[in-house]
Amino acid sequence: MKTRYPIKRLFVFFLVIFTATVSAASQGPTKARVENVTDDYFGTKVVDPYRWLEDMKSKEVQDWMREQADFANSYLVKLPMRDELFKRLTEVSSASSAVSNVRRCGNLFFYRRRGPDEPAFKLYVREGLNGIERVLVDPAKVINDGKRYSIGSWNPSFDGKYLSYSIAAGGSEDGELRIVDVATGRMLPDVIDRVRGNAGEWLPDGKSFVYTRLQKITPDSDQVDKNKNRRVYRHILGENADKDKAIFGNEVSPDIDIAPELGAYAETEPSWKFVIASINSGVTPESAFYVAATDDLGKTPVPWRKIASFEDKVSGVSVRGDDLYLTTFKNAPRFKVVRTRLSKPDLADAETIFSGGDAVVNYATAQPDALYVNSLDGGLFRIDRVDYKTRRAEPVPLPYPGAASIDATEMSMDGIYYSIVSWTKSSAHFKYDPKSKRSEPTNLVPPNPVDMSGVEFVNVKAKSHDGVEVPLVIIHKKGLKLDGKNPTLMDGYGAYGVENVSPFFFTSGLPWIEHGGIYVFTGVRGGGEYGEEWHLAGKGKTKPNTWKDFIACAEYLIKEGYTSSRHLAIAGGSAGGILISNSITTRPDLFRAAIIGVGVNNPLRLELTANGPPNVPELGSVTTEEGFNALLEMDGYHKVKNGVKYPAVMLTHGVNDTRVDAWMSAKMAARLQAATSSGKPVLLRLDYDAGHGLGSTKEQSNRETADIYAFLFDQLK
Repeated sequence: MKTRYPIKRLFVFFLVIFTATVSAASQGPTKARVENVTDDYFGTKVVDPYRWLEDMKSKEVQDWMREQADFANSYLVKLPMRDELFKRLTEVSSASSAVSNVRRCGNLFFYRRRGPDEPAFKLYVREGLNGIERVLVDPAKVINDGKRYSIGSWNPSFDGKYLSYSIAAGGSEDGELRIVDVATGRMLPDVIDRVRGNAGEWLPDGKSFVYTRLQKITPDSDQVDKNKNRRVYRHILGENADKDKAIFGNEVSPDIDIAPELGAYAETEPSWKFVIASINSGVTPESAFYVAATDDLGKTPVPWRKIASFEDKVSGVSVRGDDLYLTTFKNAPRFKVVRTRLSKPDLADAETIFSGGDAVVNYATAQPDALYVNSLDGGLFRIDRVDYKTRRAEPVPLPYPGAASIDATEMSMDGIYYSIVSWTKSSAHFKYDPKSKRSEPTNLVPPNPVDMSGVEFVNVKAKSHDGVEVPLVIIHKKGLKLDGKNPTLMDGYGAYGVENVSPFFFTSGLPWIEHGGIYVFTGVRGGGEYGEEWHLAGKGKTKPNTWKDFIACAEYLIKEGYTSSRHLAIAGGSAGGILISNSITTRPDLFRAAIIGVGVNNPLRLELTANGPPNVPELGSVTTEEGFNALLEMDGYHKVKNGVKYPAVMLTHGVNDTRVDAWMSAKMAARLQAATSSGKPVLLRLDYDAGHGLGSTKEQSNRETADIYAFLFDQLK
């Protein structure tokens, strides 16, 4: 559910516009009617005044949400500098082509690319690093039904002849899997529905692949069943997908017990003569892993052999010959890499190959020449090369400090391809040669000409309520005077072990920073800044540490003169909605404004949504007393109290969201609008052609960011 949710700025107004804004705010949209529903959880009665808003098929709910969306738009369009902010965001986002997810297949390079004036990403291929690029898939031309489509994941076959990809409409992630002939650009007739961003993993024959598919349900089925019983199927090109054989998953293999809410997945590599299958909740780092020979996939049942159980705490695997490398956090809260034999795995006797020390190990990639390990070290990523014979680890020299990740790598080559990016340097793609120990630019990713020389950042730590130090990255214009009056936006997440402070090229922050704004990223507990131990310290019954850390970060910024409560705003998205809703209900006096994007504002009810069951391992379940108590404690919606002076709040949501239902934001907006006594606006900004944000166009993202910055500058002045 992770959404990194950066946002940004401006400050100037005309009296006539300001008056119109205040007038509109005082009038406001129609407040939602109250219809109390009382639930009894283990003797605790919980009253829900807006349960009726959960029925998004209801005309009354639709009408109310439309009115809220229309009001938010009429409010935002009148804000000073909104148009100027959008113009600047359009300039910086259109300065160069955006290229990502580079993958290599022989001499072919595949990647996503969005041109300076293009709204969405297309899939491209080029032969050789200096070859002429060619469009493979343009999502606007795949399906001609008037809807807007975006590409999810994709995979080339090992021989580079075909490429499979997922495509979905309106910002949703639930879509179809399709295949294109790489040489001709011809679309194959194969169409597989009920995939969720899954493009399959190709098999060595080049004519078949394995993929994960959702179960088939009827319109009358309970929505919580939608994501259950996910299974791995094998598809042979040209055959009817509805007759594809399930090879792994719930009730597929009699000797493997897989709970309905767990997902089943498969992984392949060109050098493998086997398939590795895994079971995962989708929200926890550990998986159970199994292996089967490719030649055995036609057997019923497929003879899967266990590699690792959930108790082994393994997050990833890589294979070289019979050497099996596993990344695990068992007895290693910051993870380590161990080695055992694929033919006879024995994790109890596995040899430790790499331990990152203070760094958090993310994953390992076995290449012919060495094992390459990616780690997070103090907010930056590093890559280490571990010699197979000597076990000696030495860092791959990077061109500059930043977030480095291994990509476009094949087992047929020594060394690796990798990408790197920093807060002020755009993403670049390099090839590392272990013989010369040099990294050479590939020029696959064009440099972004946006000038970030006037921006500086500093890494600091704030002491939380219990003495634990929380990392922050503070970004602002060079030479900014720290007089406590700077408009400041503090971003947080704190869930699923996902880190929030590693660098990315922060051009979207320029409109905020250029006008004197400070942008802050926080690494509160619940995230992955310091490994699984940090994650568990903000999960379940320890979840309050997440917003206590966040509040401590805010107090640090005020104490050090960066800003004041009068000029401080906060933002978070998805599971970060728990963080922001609890921050404003715990300390409404500390913040002037808040942004909650696609937020989990009512986690007590999340379990009953389509995407709720997979999130139980992270957030807990109301079916147990301990789980209920933890969920109630993190439920910001139920903490809202009448008559409290809450900050100005804008809740944003894509109505087609398949991860967090849009009523989560609707209910929170209704409750805050009824309860707040501050007179500050509570807006519900809805996009009816968007989802969780992953499939939004550049213009959609820029407009939302411009609205957020304009809203915040108006409130923080």
